[in-house]
Amino acid sequence: MDSESKKLLEETFRLAQNNNDMLRSIKRSMMWGHITRTIYWVFIIGSAVGAFYLLQPYIEDLKSVYDGASGMFDGF
Repeated sequence: MDSESKKLLEETFRLAQNNNDMLRSIKRSMMWGHITRTIYWVFIIGSAVGAFYLLQPYIEDLKSVYDGASGMFDGF
């Protein structure tokens, strides 16, 4: 193997290693992005369910007041 071919082969190997490192970095970033997005949506949905759970007694009270007022107006 002459020196030109050897130099070209070493350069190709170095580029392949560099590409492999970049691809692993991209894959790792995508994985963390998926994890972060999942945690974000679990937080959003959990907050909505929790808010509904906490506000449900007040909503029921307002509904009973509204039903009483509408019943009173129907009596007129």
